[in-house]
Amino acid sequence: MNNSLNAGFVNGLVLELQSYLRLCEEILSLATRENQALSSPAEYLSAEFHQQRKDLLPDIESLSDQLRQRRIAWVQVPAAERERCDEVKQLFQDIQNMLMKVLLLDRENQQAMLRRGLIPAEHLPAPAEQKPNYVANLYRQHSPS
Repeated sequence: MNNSLNAGFVNGLVLELQSYLRLCEEILSLATRENQALSSPAEYLSAEFHQQRKDLLPDIESLSDQLRQRRIAWVQVPAAERERCDEVKQLFQDIQNMLMKVLLLDRENQQAMLRRGLIPAEHLPAPAEQKPNYVANLYRQHSPS
C-alpha cells in the first residue's frame, strides 16, 4: 500500500464496518431477547439461544478476519488522512458503543443464569480469583484514617 487513502479502500472499509455494525445489532438483539427470557418467570430455554449464537459465529469470524486485514492497512495511513474520514470514525465509534452494550448485557445474562443455577459450579472462578472485597480494600488503603 502506498500509505494514502483511496476511494476504493475507504468505500470497502465503510461497507465492511456497516456490515459489522449490523451484525453487532443482531447480536445485541439476541442478547436482549435472552435477557428478557432470563428475567421472566417462565422456563428459560437455553438451547434456543445457544443455537442462534452458534449460527452467528461464521459471520462473526468472517467479518472479523476482513476487518483485521483492513485495520492493518488503516494504521499505515497517516493520521492526518485518517482524521478526514468522518464516516469511518463514526462507524468505529458506533461499533465500539454497540460492543460495550453487548458485553454489559451478556454479563447481566451470565449473572441471571448463575442465579437460576444454570451455570455449573466448575465454570465459576475460584473465590480467590474473584477478589470480592478488592474495591473495598482499595478504598480502605487510600482513605485517610
